[in-house]
Amino acid sequence: MATNRVWRALSAFNPSTRRWVPTFPRNAMEQTRQAMVPQRFSLISWNIDAFSSRAVSRARLILGHILEVPKPPDIVFLQEVTLDVRAALLNDARVRVAFLTTDAEDETAFENVPFATMTLLSNARFASSLEAPQEATDGVEGEDKIVLGRVSRIPLPSKYRRDALCVEVVRPSAPGSVARLINVHLDSLWHTLHYRTQQLEILSGVLRERGCGGGIIAGDFNAISREDEALVDKNGLVDAWAALHEWDESGGATWGVGVGRRDRLGRGGRLDKIAMVDLKAEEIEVLRPGLIEVPRPGEKSLEIPWSDHCGLRCTFTI
Repeated sequence: MATNRVWRALSAFNPSTRRWVPTFPRNAMEQTRQAMVPQRFSLISWNIDAFSSRAVSRARLILGHILEVPKPPDIVFLQEVTLDVRAALLNDARVRVAFLTTDAEDETAFENVPFATMTLLSNARFASSLEAPQEATDGVEGEDKIVLGRVSRIPLPSKYRRDALCVEVVRPSAPGSVARLINVHLDSLWHTLHYRTQQLEILSGVLRERGCGGGIIAGDFNAISREDEALVDKNGLVDAWAALHEWDESGGATWGVGVGRRDRLGRGGRLDKIAMVDLKAEEIEVLRPGLIEVPRPGEKSLEIPWSDHCGLRCTFTI
């Protein structure tokens, strides 16, 4: 069996929260040279839809769509991960071989909630202190790997017990500062706008704390109203889609695209977003889900999308 490199997401502000000890280059000149070179990363975020039929099969199709490409992403943010889907992800050979995965040691984050978030980081680009020093610094195209710092779940005011999954990463060439990768699923529906307002204000503050050199907030923002659309700018965050597609902001719709809904939320919303502080967005695109067949006893099978959300792929530099 392939070695499964994992790290665990623990509660924020807990003194026992795990920290990895970074491994830094020994040569000061090399350190300075690396600090001057931006590193490029690709991220895919996808709400995989916990409530539609065949959740595990749909999640596997989404995972295949994400990973079975010539150059898989460095970072994967997933929302609405159920316990069954979590188990399928952790048992997938592609994940076990190529990724470090949150929530692999226990089910703490999934207690008393119908689903949670998970983050996967490519072990070709990221390393923990548990790896040998020579391996931890052997990245892609001669770059040092990014070293994992603290992993935590930031508690948020929420009707639905939502939190934010935050991974701190450290460039060996810049050990005095961390960047934060925050995976979110903000509160849902119209009547929780006040919660989403508080949630995004808290998380934008996390990216500006002392010792943090910026970072990214990505996932399902549940941005269903005009008031939601203003929250990213209001909190001084750069909306990657708006920054790169000012001429076609409506093209970034990630929810309800060609999909009928049982509720009254409308169609074609840009619910999912990627926002950042002190990072530079290079490219962003919407990833459309395919279809899966759902058998119906005594009736013709029904085809449904892999998810009621599209995914987002973004390339950015640190």
